Amino acid sequence: MEAKKGYTAKAKNLPMAPFKVRPIADNIRRRPYVEAVAILEALPNKGAKFLKKVIESAAANALNQNNMLDEETLYISELMIDGGPTSKRIWPRSRGRADRLIRRTCHIYVALDEIGSKGVS
Repeated sequence: MEAKKGYTAKAKNLPMAPFKVRPIADNIRRRPYVEAVAILEALPNKGAKFLKKVIESAAANALNQNNMLDEETLYISELMIDGGPTSKRIWPRSRGRADRLIRRTCHIYVALDEIGSKGVS
């Protein structure tokens, strides 16, 4: 397993289906940190709020580890949305029947890196 590079943050078991968060993540992947946060603030989706919190947490981790770092030099180098545990419930229907109610969760993993460190401009 490779050593993780950059400054990371992750959130697990978020109460949202991964297929609803992935299109939002595709909009901000490989973008500068400041631009990505501005995009997420403008979106009304619930998944955008979760992504924004995790990205801001990764930026706070970066600034905590390196005091000389500037937020303007950070970009999103890696962003993964994985499926989490699914809870299955029974939903009563008419005539004694039942439907499955599936509540999906997701894990979000974010890695930030400095713009000049890997040749990205």
